[in-house]
Amino acid sequence: MHLIEFTDANFEQEVIKSDIPVLVDFWAVWCGPCKMIAPLVGELAGEYEGKVKIGKLDVDNNPQVATTYGIRSIPTLLIFRDGKIADQIIGAVPKQAIAQKLDAQLQPA
Repeated sequence: MHLIEFTDANFEQEVIKSDIPVLVDFWAVWCGPCKMIAPLVGELAGEYEGKVKIGKLDVDNNPQVATTYGIRSIPTLLIFRDGKIADQIIGAVPKQAIAQKLDAQLQPA
């Protein structure tokens, strides 16, 4: 797995300034649905390596970013493109649903 651990400290550099789309999985250790989609996010990280940066952000340890983006329910997946939110997924969804949203971000604007 090639997941990146996003934090309040590295979010600007890793996500906002990224030159490729970024999928951020907002999660917490106590969140059951987060554990359900974690393996899917991990698989996607491998499949999209080099095309999409994929990582996780623990909302309990990184409240600043979670607050900035108004994360109220987890899991929430935000897809950033050119430093802005391009798409979002809330809740545990099938891998294919996440892949479709990622593929859409890989199309030329």
